Amino acid sequence: MNKVGYAACTAATRMTGFSYVEVLIAVVLIVVALVPALDALIPGMAGSGIHESIAEDHYQLTGKLDQTLTEPYGQLNSAAKAVGSPTTPTTYSDMVTYANGRQITRNVFIARYDADNADGDDDPFTGTDDGLLWVQVTIAGSGMHIESLVSEYD
Repeated sequence: MNKVGYAACTAATRMTGFSYVEVLIAVVLIVVALVPALDALIPGMAGSGIHESIAEDHYQLTGKLDQTLTEPYGQLNSAAKAVGSPTTPTTYSDMVTYANGRQITRNVFIARYDADNADGDDDPFTGTDDGLLWVQVTIAGSGMHIESLVSEYD
């Protein structure tokens, strides 16, 4: 082998692969980039727990509303008369304990309802219509609620 061929062969051999410095720089860049990426994931992981809690509460609200609406109109009307106010919880209210120990209070409000606003005061709880009740289920201490109207003629 001549000298030129030997030099070309060793130069080609030395140029293959990465040097330790290049590998070290790549590792440092990956580590530096991972820290903010992992920090960005933290709110997402926290958000999934919050979403789970809100979803559980939503199912509790809809379940209680469905349970309440299956009651006969006469019993709901009696409960509305007993409390006398749309801001006072009825006896249909209850407390639920989740498997993780968290407790919520489901307040059920029932009142006679003014659907046609015949009295013209824009208050849905004065001048009420016969045979129409407003039902609202709330979770105490939160802004979550769901409401519906129930008619004696349904």
